[in-house]
Amino acid sequence: MQQAEDFRAESEALYALLNAADVAVFDEPTQFKGWTINMVLEHLHFWNMMAGYQLTDEDKLSSTLREIGEHEGGMRGYEADYFASFSGWDLLNSWRDNYNQTADVFAGADPKQRLKWAGPEMSARSSITARLMETWAHGQEVYDHLGVVRVNQDRIRNIVVLGVNTYGWTYQTRGETPPGAMPYLQLTAPSGEVWTYGDYSDSERIEGSAEGFCQVVTQVRNVADTGLKVVGSGANDWMSKAQCFAGGPAIPPAPGTRATRVIA
Repeated sequence: MQQAEDFRAESEALYALLNAADVAVFDEPTQFKGWTINMVLEHLHFWNMMAGYQLTDEDKLSSTLREIGEHEGGMRGYEADYFASFSGWDLLNSWRDNYNQTADVFAGADPKQRLKWAGPEMSARSSITARLMETWAHGQEVYDHLGVVRVNQDRIRNIVVLGVNTYGWTYQTRGETPPGAMPYLQLTAPSGEVWTYGDYSDSERIEGSAEGFCQVVTQVRNVADTGLKVVGSGANDWMSKAQCFAGGPAIPPAPGTRATRVIA
């Protein structure tokens, strides 16, 4: 399954960035809710491990989900307790070992296999795509904090597709009805290839970089900070609250609050 290799590649890119950094930065708060890089790694590591359980140990998956639900500190508290003895290089290398294991397990899976999860069941392809998306999205706060502009690859198309497929979800999680059909998308890939989605429209359309679109649907940037050209009331409404990840409705960052940090 190509998505498993794309997940591995995105994880390796983030690993290379952090492996070359000063370990002191791992305890510094990022622009994302004050999470430190150690907290980012805890979160990615834990849910990669849980995704692996979808294919290797459903009982362990179910029992751990129950434990999280009963933990007084919620998800983040459980993650912090789970990795209490890991930080810095130890956590970084443990995360790397596990994401490779997870990629290996999913690489040989049937993409259409239905897997249990915290919410509705999902396909194996959807599960590993979600892990790629989370790695890319949470990776953005790391790149931003370290003052590094990420050079993307065309594997972000997986995130574009996820953004397209969750058009309705953005409204469903808010108890709203979509204002109409999904606006037409014309996005330029990192390679320069042009990707299009939806029915052609001059009145409801979004044009620009695939990276910018991914930043909006993962809520790592406000649409005003992406350079996307958004035309039409429906397109503007979607881009004001697009959400490709599970959970309750989330509020995108305000304009100008998430950016690559300038380090003197």
